[in-house]
Amino acid sequence: MFRLTEFTDLDLHQLFNVSPNPYVIMDPELRIVGMNDAYLVVTNRTRQELVGRNMFEAFPSDPASASNRMLRQSFAKVLATGEVDHLPLIPYPIAGADGQMQERFWSATHSPMKNSAGEIVFILQHTVDVTDIHRLRSRLVDGGSLQAETDVLRRVDAVVGQNAALEAEREYLRTLFEQAPGFMAVLREPDHRFQIANSTYRQLVGREDLLGRTVREALPDLVGQGFYELLDQVYKSGVPYSAHAARVLLRPKPDHMPEEHFVDFVYQPIRNQEGNVTGIFVQGHDVTELRRAQEAARKNEYRFRTLAQSLPNHVWTASPDGRVQWCNDQILAYSGLTSFYFDAEVRSGIVHPDDNPNVEMRWNEALRTGRTFETELRVRRHDGVYRWFLSRAVPVSNAQGEIEFWVATNTDIEDQKNTETHLTNLAETLGHRVEERTIELERTQEVLRQSQKMEAIGNLAGGIAHDFNNLLQVVTGNLQLLSRELAGNATAERRINSALAGASRGARLASQLLSFGRRQPLSPKVVNLSRLIRDMDHLLRRSLGEAIEIDTIVAGGLWNTLVDTSNVENALLNLAINARDAMNGQGKLTIELGNAYLDDEYARRTFDVEAGQYVMLAVSDTGTGMTPDILAKVFDPFFTTKPEGKGTGLGLSMVYGFVKQSGGHIKIYSEPGNGTTVRIYLPRAMEEEDVTVENSNAPATGGSETVLVVEDDDAVRDITVSLLTELGYRVLKARDADSGLAIVESGVPIDLLFTDVVMPGRLKSSDLARKAKERLPRLAVLFTSGYTENSIVHGGRLDAGVNLLSKPYTRETLARKIRQVLEQTREASIWSWKKEAAPAPAASGTPAPQAARPIRVLLVEDEALIRISTADFLQDVGMVVVDAGSANEAIGACGDQPVDILVTDVHLPEMSGLDLALKLRETWPALPVIFATGDRNVPGAENVQAMELLIKPYDYSQLESRIRSMVAAARA
Repeated sequence: MFRLTEFTDLDLHQLFNVSPNPYVIMDPELRIVGMNDAYLVVTNRTRQELVGRNMFEAFPSDPASASNRMLRQSFAKVLATGEVDHLPLIPYPIAGADGQMQERFWSATHSPMKNSAGEIVFILQHTVDVTDIHRLRSRLVDGGSLQAETDVLRRVDAVVGQNAALEAEREYLRTLFEQAPGFMAVLREPDHRFQIANSTYRQLVGREDLLGRTVREALPDLVGQGFYELLDQVYKSGVPYSAHAARVLLRPKPDHMPEEHFVDFVYQPIRNQEGNVTGIFVQGHDVTELRRAQEAARKNEYRFRTLAQSLPNHVWTASPDGRVQWCNDQILAYSGLTSFYFDAEVRSGIVHPDDNPNVEMRWNEALRTGRTFETELRVRRHDGVYRWFLSRAVPVSNAQGEIEFWVATNTDIEDQKNTETHLTNLAETLGHRVEERTIELERTQEVLRQSQKMEAIGNLAGGIAHDFNNLLQVVTGNLQLLSRELAGNATAERRINSALAGASRGARLASQLLSFGRRQPLSPKVVNLSRLIRDMDHLLRRSLGEAIEIDTIVAGGLWNTLVDTSNVENALLNLAINARDAMNGQGKLTIELGNAYLDDEYARRTFDVEAGQYVMLAVSDTGTGMTPDILAKVFDPFFTTKPEGKGTGLGLSMVYGFVKQSGGHIKIYSEPGNGTTVRIYLPRAMEEEDVTVENSNAPATGGSETVLVVEDDDAVRDITVSLLTELGYRVLKARDADSGLAIVESGVPIDLLFTDVVMPGRLKSSDLARKAKERLPRLAVLFTSGYTENSIVHGGRLDAGVNLLSKPYTRETLARKIRQVLEQTREASIWSWKKEAAPAPAASGTPAPQAARPIRVLLVEDEALIRISTADFLQDVGMVVVDAGSANEAIGACGDQPVDILVTDVHLPEMSGLDLALKLRETWPALPVIFATGDRNVPGAENVQAMELLIKPYDYSQLESRIRSMVAAARA
């Protein structure tokens, strides 16, 4: 406030605190706002006791006393006229240092202090304590001395000088009154005549000619607005009147329309020394723009709150210093609170405790910088559940850039956070899956490379073995013939036997190569390996020696498996010998048999393995074990860790090829110093165990029948002809299938066709055999080959009804096989002749049975390639096939003609295979059914009679066998 004097802080300090004259400053309400030190000394008071208090409260006196009236009238005059007023002498009691009231006399000067608009904003009182002068004058009146009078006059001169100075100050304050920003006027007499009016007042009312005129004369546009009446009331009652934002209509010029104004004003009665009202001091401010701004603000706030209440979000506002002022109902409804508050220091009770530090830090930062506040936080719901919200507050500033308040919203982002969390987890999971898939792919690629390598080596080994077998066949046959010619020559016989032993060893090597390349012809049978292992116990103990402890463990309920038993025996013997060598001839060998299931996950991670049920054969040793680099190469042909000359490196290769050719899986577990375990998994067979009959010990005899030998290799053909001739047979020979067929068609009698499988020319050996059988129905057929990728071996297994003699073979093996095939053919011919020669039944008896008609198969498969290939095979083996791609097509295709058996997939369009079977059995109740499917069972078919399950992929010979056996049973 002191800056209105246009002095610096240092000047004011010197003016008030250095000046020896007492000064006090009051506002128009006579509240003390400041004083200098001299005033405090004179009044015996402190600033804390005086500042902010009314002058008459700080220095109380009797309101009816002359001194009280004189002082009030002086103040009123200054406020009314804006001019300086003097009180040469005024008695006014004041408390002394001891707190007792003392009668004092004062000389006071009251000067108005005006602002730039001429309005009085303060009153400066300069007081001089003249108590001593007054008492001296009183004594002089009563007869004092001349010296005393002289002293009084000197004191009076001093007072006059001081008053002159005060007059200058009074003029300055009058200027301030005129320049005060608020409007001011002094009205005298009961009719309210203008004595003073500052420029702000004149501008407000739009008049300059106010002084000396009454309010009713000067301002006729106030008629009917109640202001005249208020002035009259204040003058009569002496009670001040104040109003805030009072509406007034003023006409700035007579020809103008009234203008609306809003003013804050006070009517303050002015009293004389006797306390009578002599006028009214009018002071106030034009708050029209403020009122309009406030009204606009109220409207805006109403609109804002209405909008905020209609929003689903939480909305709140805060003061510039961060104190919450208001919130919408959504916050209260969500939180269950009746009020909502926080500030820069007080935390909100509904924010999650873990989020409070972050919220407090960000809120204080926003308050300090004036930047937007934004953060994510958890807010407690009325039921105690915390949900994620995005809280955002923006500052609203005025034209000067000062923040007036903050507007904020809380937006529920719980679902978004959950989605983000889900996406994050999904991304992490996807990343892990991609990583796992990449690792799995790399592993699969490595397994595939290994498999391709093994396949390539197998193809090479098979091709070599084929040519090698042909060479061995020539060598073996000639050596056997030569041994008969040199009988009795001991030296020659010894050398021939050594050569035969070498050829036999070469034959075993070729057989191992074929086994590794999965090219050896297998004769699988349904067996229970427990019996086979038990039968081999003596052989194993004799082969391994007494220093090897053998422990055999067979699980209960062991399943059957379809496997070539001789290859199982060879594989087990190979593994046992390898284990013996790894244990240096001393240790423990454990043989385990059990049921196993390889699941889909294992099959997915392992190349060339199908999920399903297996019979597991495990061989474990306590030997030295193997390192990972050796494990990676154990199945490679000719790889061995044994010393040179101690092994061919084909043992495990043969086991690997046999297991894979049998549809199984092999796995080796080994660590250096912890021994090795080899696990072989062979597919489970659902059929009963086959009964095997061994006739390998039958004597090797010859005969007199005619044999047609068809062989493209000249050397093999010549030695075979020589061996058969030496055995007593009549022999015809041909170099290819076309030549052989020409001999058959010449009409010469032939008892047995002995033909190689793989030969050049347009005609295959299988076609030669079929055409020869058509011309000579009782012809016996025996195939020979050193390679099995040919027309009579499918899936590594001989076709049904086919006889094969593998190269190389000995004279005894050839003799026994020739006699076996001739005897089988002769027995079949005799049975057929008896059936044809059976007498016809009597006329009154039952009709004679007709010749067996071809089997009529209804094949239903929606996969076209499977349907076509299966139909071709069944037709090739002499069956009549009615094929269909769906159930409805199958029903329409068979029509009224009966079928002998239904072979169907389970999952078909339109209806399932089970429903189709039940539908057809409405017409043919005894119809046998084979479900050929990839499923392990057919739900709902548990109680269906004459039904079998064939799991894909299946062997065609197995399908043929099932069809023939089921049809035979049905016809019987």
